[in-house]
Amino acid sequence: MTFAPPLMAQYKPLFFNENFCEDAPAGGLQAYRGEFVIKEGEVADAVGRRKPPQNVLKQVILLTSADKIKFLAGSLDELQELPMLVEKIGPALDTDTLAILFTVNIDSPFIATVNGAKFVFIPMVQGMVWTELSEMAGLEKGDFKGQGAAEKVVTLLEGLQDTAFKYPETTIDTMMGQTNANKRTNHGAV
Repeated sequence: MTFAPPLMAQYKPLFFNENFCEDAPAGGLQAYRGEFVIKEGEVADAVGRRKPPQNVLKQVILLTSADKIKFLAGSLDELQELPMLVEKIGPALDTDTLAILFTVNIDSPFIATVNGAKFVFIPMVQGMVWTELSEMAGLEKGDFKGQGAAEKVVTLLEGLQDTAFKYPETTIDTMMGQTNANKRTNHGAV
């Protein structure tokens, strides 16, 4: 019998611009925030070093058990990146997974089932995933006071579990044909 490392350890090579990855106080859970590589960069030299990733899921919030994704949130530039993401995480999705992806090139929110998991897609060309999710869950800064980074992710998920996402249910294939040309809007120093 072969031993498979915990899910978060398997994903570690796909972490990019990592903020943290640590155990959550809730038994057996691990949390991560940062970016998640969807499509790796090309090999840059004979040693095998790679150029920066071509596509990443931005502002990722990830909570896993030993073998399943409990919660995944982030920002996709294009809905068309979803199949590449699912290729990397698909086996870890199940009916207990909640995934919320803020997507730049969609016009309206929708819900789709992917590998048994509930995926909520919400249009967003600018904004912060954490802030949007906290508002959806009705959480304020005080609700996270005194908590460690991983514990805050657990609190966020607990707040979101009672959220009724009243968006139309459809399929990814249907929505792939209805995307727009929106691009991410970034503000700040130039």
